[in-house]
Amino acid sequence: MIPMLDLRREFLDIESEVIQSVVSILGSSRYVLGPHVEEFERQLSAYHGVSYTAGVGSGTGALFLSLACLSVGRGDEVITTPFTFFATIESIIYNGARPVFVDVDENTLNIDAKKIEDKITKKTKAILPVHLFGLPCEMDKILSLAKNYNLHIVEDCAQSFGSSINGKLTGSFGEAGCFSFYPSKNLGCYGDGGAVTTNDKQMYEQILALRNHGSRGNYVHDCLGFNSRLDEIQAGILLIKLKRVEHQNHLRRQNARLYTSLLKEHVRCPQELDGYVSNYHQYTIRSPHRDKIKFALQQEGIASVVYYPIPMHMQKATEGYGYREGNFPIAERASREVLSLPVYPGMPEGDIHRVCEVILKCL
Repeated sequence: MIPMLDLRREFLDIESEVIQSVVSILGSSRYVLGPHVEEFERQLSAYHGVSYTAGVGSGTGALFLSLACLSVGRGDEVITTPFTFFATIESIIYNGARPVFVDVDENTLNIDAKKIEDKITKKTKAILPVHLFGLPCEMDKILSLAKNYNLHIVEDCAQSFGSSINGKLTGSFGEAGCFSFYPSKNLGCYGDGGAVTTNDKQMYEQILALRNHGSRGNYVHDCLGFNSRLDEIQAGILLIKLKRVEHQNHLRRQNARLYTSLLKEHVRCPQELDGYVSNYHQYTIRSPHRDKIKFALQQEGIASVVYYPIPMHMQKATEGYGYREGNFPIAERASREVLSLPVYPGMPEGDIHRVCEVILKCL
């Protein structure tokens, strides 16, 4: 068996540190928004080179709260990609705004920055780029558009922890960078967790209140808020894993290079633009024979996953927005061709050769 991700192996490498941290936190009786959360926020700010970080309950919460802080609401439009996880769209709709989709770039599968301007209207309030599979979007073009049209930028960095453009990390380009620490992420905790990075002090202070029922403490509530807090145990685990994330991303990149060297003549492999560094949260190939490849891998006990089989504009939950099949042909074709392969750190090189052997035999 070759799994998509070996979380048990990862845990065994840090087991003693995790147990020590958890026992210490349990003994402290500080379980929510305590010193481990504060230290994690401090270290995350330093890592990304931003002024502030607020730990929240999930990546979805990070997106939702960030848009709420920018007063995105009913009657507004937020431009984003139709090829993403549903949380991206939920965060827009939860705030009462309309998601406006722009088709993806053929080479990167990220939002096509060249097509965004055509979708900007008087109702457009923000652009929400998603750094899909760990590859950064073309942020220079998106930043230029945002400046020209006075739009907000909220980055969906759920899959891109540690990815960068010319040395600048994702999550430090827009007004907010939104991270998920779901267990399968490159930096993942052992439950749900998220964070917002920002250089905007007012936004930071607003998120601190919104994540805690609209209160900064002492049962004084200046606004209606939510319950979206990063707990101490998850923060303690994330502090342990944060020390290792650069090395883990390096191992993922090594695995990705090996995959590409073995598969590039037979399937469409991920591409990086000059100066762009992906963390390879997923190593996603494309082939018109996707289903045949997936079945062949399954027969050999090799895991693979289709991220994502149905674009957002074709989901039942978004049918009320007037989109239909054919609106975004590149995203739709991608949904029929993409297949993510195991690429986790610590994956034996022999397993990568085995995966490729099965794919090449199938083709």
